[in-house]
Order: sequence, then structure tokens, then C-alpha cells
Amino acid sequence: MFNVPVDHLTVDHLKMLKDEHVQMKRAILSSTKLVDQQLLEYLNKDFTQFIELDHLTPLPIANLYETPETLGKDRIAAAVGANELFPNQNVLVIDAGTAITYDFVSAENQYLGGNISPGLQMRFKALNQFTDKLPLVDSSAYFSEIGKNTKEAIRGGVQNGILFEIEKTIEIFAEKYEDLQVILTGGDSAFLSQMLNADVLVHLNLTLIGLNRILEFNSTKK
Repeated sequence: MFNVPVDHLTVDHLKMLKDEHVQMKRAILSSTKLVDQQLLEYLNKDFTQFIELDHLTPLPIANLYETPETLGKDRIAAAVGANELFPNQNVLVIDAGTAITYDFVSAENQYLGGNISPGLQMRFKALNQFTDKLPLVDSSAYFSEIGKNTKEAIRGGVQNGILFEIEKTIEIFAEKYEDLQVILTGGDSAFLSQMLNADVLVHLNLTLIGLNRILEFNSTKK
């Protein structure tokens, strides 16, 4: 598995990837933005199988979310990835990105739903933007339990708030579901995992694993 970040995916990017990896024949697209029509045409034409992930795409797990059309594609892909790594096991996925999402897959291989809260940077920015005097503060692994100045107070409040939230969520799920596996993913996962007093598996490619599993699942249905 490899990861090639780009600001905006184009046909030229895909052509370069295909030239470098001639064995690449199938593709799955997961995007929250409007996708360029030329890109879609290329994917449909030049790949033996192409799937644009949406709420109607068949999944290898049961999706019990009441409004699947509103469920984030990254959330369901991460849930599928968690189930691929730990099939027939209760798994809590915590994705610490722009928002912090909590998603649960049961030992019966059912996605039951989850919760959404503001992410680390969103909380810092909210305090700065929605108040008149509070400064914008950066995250740091070194912060005091009691802030001695305003920046320390913001950093401690935001970061402790997230840590308490994550740890309490894990505690609640662990009390209800046996043999709970917790996976932490997303851009802030490595940073937060250093400070958590909880047993979590950090996996940065969880969503990619899920997308690949969805693609494989649909290829077997042909």
C-alpha cells in the first residue's frame, strides 16, 4: 500500500500512477467535493472496475445508520477497515481529524453509528474566532494541568478536554461491549496517542484499508 497526497486529483495524476503501477486495474473514489467530469470519464474508461462510493454502494458489513445518505464516506470506510482488521469483534474507531468521530462496529459485523465532536484545531480556532480577546494557540505535548497564563489555560483546556472525552468514551464502550478493540486514526492521532491513558491501536491507513476492502467486496459480486 502506498499513499500519494495531492491538492487536487487530476487525470494526469492518475495516468502517472498507472504508468508507475501497471498492475493497477481497479479504482474506488471517495470524495466529498464535486468531482471533475473528465476525471470520472477517465476512471470509467481506463480501469476494468470503477466504483464511486456512496450510500448505495454494497458493503461487507451491515450499515444500520438511520440516514446512510448523510453518513460521511470516510466514516464508513474506516468502519469497514476496522472490521477487516478485527472481524467478528467489537471495534471503536476514533478518527481525530478536522472533527473527532467515534464509530462503532459490533462483533456481529454491524455498523451501529457513532458521534461527532470538534477536532483539536477546530477548538483552538473557535476560541479565537468567537471571542474578542482570546489568542489563537497551537497544540503542544507539553502543557500544564493548571494554566499560569491565557495561552496555557487555552492549551490545557482544549487538550485535556479532548483527552477526557476520548478516555471517557472508551470507558463507556468498554463497559458495554466485551473485548473492545479501539483504533485511533486521523491527522492528530499520533499526537493524541502520546497523552492518552488508554490502550489504543494507532493506524493511519485505516480508511484506505476500508476503501480497498469495499472495492474487493464489490469485485467478487460481479
